[in-house]
Amino acid sequence: MFKNKLNITLSILLVIIIAIAGCKSKYEKLRASNDTAKKYREAIKFYDNKNYSKALPLFDDLITKYRGTAEAEDLSYYYAYTHYKLKDYTTARYHFKTFADTYASSPKAEECRFMAAYCFYLESPTYSLDQDNTLKAMDALQLFINLHPKSERVPEASKLIANLRLKLEQKSYENAKLFLDIGDYKSAVIAFRNSEREFPDTKYAEEMQFLTIKAQALYAGASLEVKQEERYNEAIQLANEFAVNYPTSKYLKEAEQIKKSSEKAIVDVRKLIATETALLEEQNAKIKAAQAAKDKKQEDTKNNSNE
Repeated sequence: MFKNKLNITLSILLVIIIAIAGCKSKYEKLRASNDTAKKYREAIKFYDNKNYSKALPLFDDLITKYRGTAEAEDLSYYYAYTHYKLKDYTTARYHFKTFADTYASSPKAEECRFMAAYCFYLESPTYSLDQDNTLKAMDALQLFINLHPKSERVPEASKLIANLRLKLEQKSYENAKLFLDIGDYKSAVIAFRNSEREFPDTKYAEEMQFLTIKAQALYAGASLEVKQEERYNEAIQLANEFAVNYPTSKYLKEAEQIKKSSEKAIVDVRKLIATETALLEEQNAKIKAAQAAKDKKQEDTKNNSNE
């Protein structure tokens, strides 16, 4: 009985294997076929059934054979979208742009130009990575808006640009914070100011202005004594501006503390410099006195010798 069940199981497996092999063979025969019309129809069927991995090789075979024909436009359209559906956005972007450039008068040209820009958008990495594709995506989307200002896709393109800009804002903010965290206070001050200048409406504006005060005070404290007063005064000025700009800020109390600490530090460094200056002057006076005494002794010795 066990042997019979085993034979039945093996028979079923054999049928399945033969069926799979038969299907594969049918597809491979289609690929090898010179019947381009049938291959085109089947490629469209695979595409419509969302079997993009099978549609793509057929479109690959057809794309050059249909070049210059009436069907070439639709084929190029499907070809670009097949790459897009398979998440090959780099290749899809190329073919969408090629379609828009080649068939500029086509009703689908606007859509394909938008999709080319959108593929750039999809390839924009997380904010912590290089943002080259983000900038390219913004340029491509802006170009689409400039070329098609009345398109119904303009609001979406504008929204995508805004999303990408938020990513650049976050990268700028995080980079400035990193300088502060690693103790490069001068670079932190510069980075925070540049970020505010580049993104004046950023959601990080309040925090960045506060962190600029903090970084400036720390920069002053790490400076040479002769530079500290000037740099602490900059921190005080920043704190005053912050109080005007954000009178109800949650950072206001800490900003005031930094201001008071900076004012005290200025008093302390003035005293220190005065003390050091006095000591230096005293030391110089002693050196001059010693030199004068030495010179006088030499002069007296010389005069006695002459006598």
